[in-house]
Amino acid sequence: MRVEFRECDFFNVWIWLRFETVPSSLEQQYIDEVFSSWFFLGKLGGFNAENLQVQDTGLDISYMPYDESQLDNSLLSVMHNMGEVEYQGVWARCWFDLGTSDALALDVLINALEQFSREYVVIESCYIGGENPDWPIPRNRRPEFVDAEDD
Repeated sequence: MRVEFRECDFFNVWIWLRFETVPSSLEQQYIDEVFSSWFFLGKLGGFNAENLQVQDTGLDISYMPYDESQLDNSLLSVMHNMGEVEYQGVWARCWFDLGTSDALALDVLINALEQFSREYVVIESCYIGGENPDWPIPRNRRPEFVDAEDD
């Protein structure tokens, strides 16, 4: 799977997937679940790079002391909103407001999509941000449900 970053705004980012073939309904449900699960973890603050105590400890985590106070001392790191996953031919896209989540979130998503591509449906490319010229994004670059709140 090729990964390409285009213009990115964490509060208004589209993530695009290009598949090898048109995904079936079942495959689309799997993709929906990948994005929804990732977003839910982000909404709960799971992608907080200020608190990576286990990662920072290394491989030997047996009897590792965990400092709960570090959670209280780190900045809030949560995703705010997610649009519906949309499909058009071999393309899928989804809009996110990644809020204050750390860039670690994108690494986790890319890793998950890479494995998903190996085991379920081949994803040729993943584009983070930007717009496809043949599939324009809404005028204000956000899904329709956000437009209604702005009026």
